[in-house]
Amino acid sequence: MLRFWLLRFHRWIALVLSIPFAVVIVTGLVLSFEPMVMGAGSPAVTTASINAALTKHDPDGKARSIAIRAYDSTLSIGGAQRSQATIIDLASNERAAAPGMLASLFGSSRRLHENFIYDLRWVVTASTIAMLVMILLGILMGWPRIRNTVSGWHKGAGWFALPLVILSPLTGLALAFGITFATPAARPAGPAPSLSEALGIVGTQYDLSRITWVRPLGGVLAARINDNGEMRVFAVTRDGLVPFARNWPRLIHEGNWSGIVAPLLNVITSIALTILMVTGLWIWGRRQFRQRQPRERCVQIVGSTENA
Repeated sequence: MLRFWLLRFHRWIALVLSIPFAVVIVTGLVLSFEPMVMGAGSPAVTTASINAALTKHDPDGKARSIAIRAYDSTLSIGGAQRSQATIIDLASNERAAAPGMLASLFGSSRRLHENFIYDLRWVVTASTIAMLVMILLGILMGWPRIRNTVSGWHKGAGWFALPLVILSPLTGLALAFGITFATPAARPAGPAPSLSEALGIVGTQYDLSRITWVRPLGGVLAARINDNGEMRVFAVTRDGLVPFARNWPRLIHEGNWSGIVAPLLNVITSIALTILMVTGLWIWGRRQFRQRQPRERCVQIVGSTENA
């Protein structure tokens, strides 16, 4: 009897939140490939091209932040507000109307993944909590018999990928509530360097094409850098780079902690979640269809009896 109710709750949570689940899972699958392409360099992204872009498009030094997409050969120069960002094609050092197709795909997927539609971030958070509840209900139903059927694929995907399936929404929930397990970075003494000075400081240790962004963070000027496949965040001071404590929930959730291995695990997780969603809806739809068939036959039999 308990298993009956566990299955019922498991099924209805999936049905009620099927659309948010689909959006989060599909966009998560797309974003799983972003760390793979972020490591790809471009001959157009060099220290000289970045400095030339800043000299031409921010001559007064008013920019508050920059973001570099090496795979797209573009640089975004940010003002006081996000909407003021200027996109520069580093190959030509001219303004671009928008990032390239791949960068736009990742950007749109990230907005949907984090905010759903119309900035409904709470829907994503609620769906993430519900997903963890569904996983718990599935575990409480016990180890199943796994057969070569749609139901068997559903159960197999859930159990064999269980650690990954739990870790993905759990780390996403940690990000939503600001849980980092990291101590805040100490503020350096003295004034923070300017953006151009920060690029010079980073350039002494790293190729600037490895930078993801440079922006104010927690009262310091910070830079996110691809450090041998791991996305590390550093405070940029006049004395050099000071590493932030690792934000493990973000590193795990985004697949930025270990070169190609981490994003591949995220791809596997997204595929497993997609299989669970599709097979679960298929099982429910097939069940509904089978339940309607006897009713339709009864109606036909009653109708033929009355006409006799």
